[in-house]
Amino acid sequence: MSVHRRTKIVATLGPASSSEPTIAALIAAGVDVFRLNFSHGHVDEHRARAALVRELSRRAGREVALLGDLQGPKIRIRCFRDGAVELAEGAAFTLDCELADHAGDRHAVGVDLATLPACVTAGDVLILDDGRISLVVTAVRGRRVECTVRMGGRLSNRKGLNRLGGGLSAPALTERDREDIAHAAELGLDYLAVSFPLSAADIEHARRLVEATGCQARIIAKIERAEVVHDEAVLDAMVLAADGIMVARGDLGVEVGDAELIGIQKRLIRKARRADRLVITATQMMESMVSSPIPTRAEVFDVANAVLDGSDAVMLSAETASGRFPVETVKAMANTCLGAETYPDLRRSQHRMDRAFTRIDETIAMAAVYAANHLERVAGMVCLTESGTTALRMSRLSSGLPIYALSRHPEVVRRMCLYRGVQPLLFDYTASASGEVAQDAVRELQRRGFVTHGERLILTRGDLLGVGGSTTTLKILEP
Repeated sequence: MSVHRRTKIVATLGPASSSEPTIAALIAAGVDVFRLNFSHGHVDEHRARAALVRELSRRAGREVALLGDLQGPKIRIRCFRDGAVELAEGAAFTLDCELADHAGDRHAVGVDLATLPACVTAGDVLILDDGRISLVVTAVRGRRVECTVRMGGRLSNRKGLNRLGGGLSAPALTERDREDIAHAAELGLDYLAVSFPLSAADIEHARRLVEATGCQARIIAKIERAEVVHDEAVLDAMVLAADGIMVARGDLGVEVGDAELIGIQKRLIRKARRADRLVITATQMMESMVSSPIPTRAEVFDVANAVLDGSDAVMLSAETASGRFPVETVKAMANTCLGAETYPDLRRSQHRMDRAFTRIDETIAMAAVYAANHLERVAGMVCLTESGTTALRMSRLSSGLPIYALSRHPEVVRRMCLYRGVQPLLFDYTASASGEVAQDAVRELQRRGFVTHGERLILTRGDLLGVGGSTTTLKILEP
């Protein structure tokens, strides 16, 4: 993996990628963050996968983070008697809140949302299985929602249910989610994604639950509700309440429609970066590679556009969790990211040119990147950081140069694995004498092969080593 790839790769672990050789190969191929999807699998499986990731990343000498993805209140149909049915266009089909599990057939299926009949009216379009099946509501009779199949196909157990335009919702954190938050603390996860939040209050609630367990995981808000993206004030508050957002294009695309999703993705990425928040672009990025060893050209362009828009990371789901070619998919995505990052506009930044800075560490971070972009023969930036905040702020600016972020805290180092353009490294700079810390940091980078003798570097640090929020110094290190 090239250390100069700036966009990070998140890969979901699952049945196709849980063995020791496969996880080792995925790390070697360039995975920066592994996702544990709590919608599938048992906690024992997640525990085993997390332990393998920690051990194999240690052996590889690479920092890799873990992200847990809460299931959330995803609204699903219940199960069919025979596992699946074929729905024909124009056929009648009913969503019945009182129909027992495993009793569904081609005429009707149960649904988990008890309030569904009160949430829909005749003419509403309901979407199943991420848009593969669509129904038009014809009537609501008691606990039954009668529909006509608008777009048919094969419908199997437990598929998701949405309404075009949004509006079907339930409390953001379920009892299952609360249990999984406790598991996140046990597994030592670095990030936790909250599914289907409707407001900043949902994110703040999740944060309180996480902190109560002693877990240090940062919170990612998954943006997948039409109501959220259509209310600017709600969206802005949610972005600020979270440490980062995920552009969850599956459910979001179903609710707003793919045509509108294009602009929404760009708006969300821009909004997150301006707020100094992380942003992951996700869902069906290389979906064809579930069964094919090469991506389509359209998929390559989709990933490249997410890179050009400024995503911190691009995410793989079924491609690595259950697909036939998980390692090949990561390699294809890494190559696509590298190709997109050669675009000249990604090496220039107008970030905050018209805004006053309010913090000294923010000022130093911005100045370091601008200096690196405009001074000749700079090989990269070296950031000595306690909390990762300076590295995060540096990563908000466009630059073709790597940011080497050195911290003495393993949890901070893993957290920075998701920061665009940042190469996180575990290094205890407090063991150095104050006057020698810069030279010791550079020697550590040289020892690891990241920089060579004779390269010009820009270093940021605090006068008080080991104290968070104290970055006050920018120094140009001449060869």
